[in-house]
Amino acid sequence: MFRIFTVLIVFCLTAPVFCFGQSQKADTAKPFLMRHINALTDESMYGRGYVNNGRHKASVYLQKEFRRYGLQPAGNRKSYVQRYSFPVNTFPGTMKLSFNGVSQVPGKDFIIDAGSSEYIGGNLNVKTVSLAGVKTKSDWLAIRTTITNESNAYYLTDIDTLCKLMGTRRHHIAATLPAGCFIVPQKDKFIWTVSQDRIAATVFYINDDAANAEIKTVSADVENRWIRSGKNDNIAGVIPGEVTDTFIAITAHYDHLGMMGNDAVFPGASDNASGTAMLLYMARYFQAHPQHYSILFIAFSGEEAGLVGSQYFTKHPLVPLGSIKFLTNMDIMGDATDGITVVNATEYPAQYSQLQAINERGHYLPQVKSRGKAANSDHYHFSEAGVPSFFIYTNGGKGFYHDINDKAGELSMNHIDDIAHLLTDFLSEIK
Repeated sequence: MFRIFTVLIVFCLTAPVFCFGQSQKADTAKPFLMRHINALTDESMYGRGYVNNGRHKASVYLQKEFRRYGLQPAGNRKSYVQRYSFPVNTFPGTMKLSFNGVSQVPGKDFIIDAGSSEYIGGNLNVKTVSLAGVKTKSDWLAIRTTITNESNAYYLTDIDTLCKLMGTRRHHIAATLPAGCFIVPQKDKFIWTVSQDRIAATVFYINDDAANAEIKTVSADVENRWIRSGKNDNIAGVIPGEVTDTFIAITAHYDHLGMMGNDAVFPGASDNASGTAMLLYMARYFQAHPQHYSILFIAFSGEEAGLVGSQYFTKHPLVPLGSIKFLTNMDIMGDATDGITVVNATEYPAQYSQLQAINERGHYLPQVKSRGKAANSDHYHFSEAGVPSFFIYTNGGKGFYHDINDKAGELSMNHIDDIAHLLTDFLSEIK
């Protein structure tokens, strides 16, 4: 009996030492984070996008949670909301595509270009057009004159050759196509997006399995709605500190892609229900642990449409941008098996060194990687406006991104408690 008790004492004293992922803090963030991730990815949120008011449902949810955690409203008219508008192309209904009479599954077998127009066409003959021989822009312009017959569906191969020549992306090539139905095979994984514009063509990207089969006929039925001025909300709240006019800002975007037709939902668990949940965790933590500086929390909309919400905020700031001492943006927080990456680390080496030192002191994460400037999340417009900013994302996971598989159940949440503790330590020590 004594021997067993002695062994247990020795184990308890020695086990936590110098082990990454075994934080010595008692607080466990994971259940809290998963509760909010599950809520934000629930089917009732419709992917937090532009169909069935998904983004507005998420806005209401976050306002309720800001109130729950005691944040003071920092939006317009003594509310949490900063409302603004931008155009967006949506697919609120029918989304059908079939090859040789065989139905394809949206999100799994194909995605539609986010800028596509509505389309109805049955048993279209398929004409294959190779872009492999395109050497100049004139070559491409000549080909475009041959793909205008709307009684055909055009199967465009080697589009990446054209993208490389033009120095652009597939969507920008799609925007140059005439009205009609176009099929584009791709080797890489499906990554859907949001488009503010609507193009003339209806463009489907298909995966390798479908591309390897001989496609003779195509039928398509796509319902489309372009919203000229869709209302969106940034959600902002404050926890006052000893100094009420200087802020540490904590941000994350809560919007995602929404739905591609009636059946394909993009839940956006990793991107970015996870970061939004972490923002709420920080709100709860700092409400219980007031700081020297005030803490400003902003949940942005419109990120997936091109950082629209954060850009609007920087042009119409709810607090003077010069009063923000430091901003930390969190996007993709679901799996830190391989640690985290810090965008703008090279721009702010002192803060990056401080973050590294805290990580080493707390034995939190295996790596805190450095990265330079990048216009890849909501920190960007603040950084460009002179606000010292980090964008932190996790490294790890299954790679589900902008697809229908980015679900709450696919997140490992490895090292998630350690990230929470690292961030609270870092934000508490900013001078």
